[in-house]
Amino acid sequence: MNIVKSKNVDLPSIFDELFPADWFGGIANQVASTTNTPAVNIKETADNFTLEVAAPGKVKEDFILSLDHDLLTISAEEKKEEVETEDNYTRKEFSFSSFKRSFKLPQTVNREEINATYTNGILNVVLPKREEDKVKPKRTIEIS
Repeated sequence: MNIVKSKNVDLPSIFDELFPADWFGGIANQVASTTNTPAVNIKETADNFTLEVAAPGKVKEDFILSLDHDLLTISAEEKKEEVETEDNYTRKEFSFSSFKRSFKLPQTVNREEINATYTNGILNVVLPKREEDKVKPKRTIEIS
C-alpha cells in the first residue's frame, strides 16, 4: 500500500479510493468551510439526556433556546462592530455570526424541567427524563 499526500495529510491510497474528494456530491467541503455550526455531543444517562454545544467566545445572552412541542431549537446570534477614526481616515469593521440547530426530543423527556448552563465555551442543555421513563434497577420477581 502506497502513502500519498492529499490535502497536506499523509493517508494510505486506499482512502482516496473509498472516499474520493467529491464522494458527498462535491459540496461537502464547501459547506463545511463556510458554515459555523458548532459541534454537539449528546449523552444519555439513566436520568437524563445532555446536549453539549461547543460555542467558544460567546456569552450566555447570545443564545436562544426555544421549545415547540417536541422540537428543541438552539440558536445564537452575535454582531460586532468596531470603528476607529484618525486624522484623515475612518476604519469601520463589523462581523456577524449565527447558527441554528434543532433536535426532535423523544417522548421520554420531561419538557417542563429542561435547563441550560453556559460554562467555558460549552452550552450544556439538560433534558431530564420523565419519572416513569427512567431506567429502573434490575430486580428479581419471586414466583408464588
